[in-house]
Order: sequence, then C-alpha cells, then structure tokens
Amino acid sequence: MNIQIFGTKKCFDTKKAERYFKERKIKYQFIDLTEKAISKGELQSIRKSLTLNALINIKSKEYEKSNLKNIRGDEVKEEILLKNPKLFATPVVRNGKEATVGYEPEVWKQWE
Repeated sequence: MNIQIFGTKKCFDTKKAERYFKERKIKYQFIDLTEKAISKGELQSIRKSLTLNALINIKSKEYEKSNLKNIRGDEVKEEILLKNPKLFATPVVRNGKEATVGYEPEVWKQWE
C-alpha cells in the first residue's frame, strides 16, 4: 500500500483519516494543500477514480469567489482547482490508482 492523504491540518475529516491509518500502523504520506498543491499529473490520476465535481468543496468560501458553479467545462474547472487548492474537498486519500474523497473507512478497509 502506498497511501497519500491530501488535506489541510485544520480539516477535521483529514485528521480522522490520519488517525485511521495511524491506528492500523499503516504508513502514509500527508500532503498539506496549504503548502503544496496537487500537481496536474496527480489530479489526472485521482480523476480516474473520482469525478471532478466530487473533488470540489461546494461549501468553501473560495467556491463562491471562483464562480465555479457557473463553469461547465471540466478543463477550465481543473485549471481553477490546480490554481486554488482551497477548493478541494478534503481529505483526498489515494492508494495507487484508487482514490476517495472525505472520510471513507469502509473503502479503506478493502485496501488493507
């Protein structure tokens, strides 16, 4: 298993995801989206498991500012997401080619 957790240190669900893997002594890499953005290649890999809309946090303040709800094209949405990591719903947990968004312990159990 090669677990990566993309999130922020302040996000409650990200902390729960980290705790889930720590309790099971599963090594993971934490990527703080406030310090390092998801690369285009990483985003494309994650999108093989998740839709672009699933990755967007529609409750964030940045969502309203970015006018994303009025944008239809995925390519434009992807560009905006890459430029503004605060728009991501978190945590994004990736295991190789599989990925989840949010706290999904039932899915993670299947990865063990």
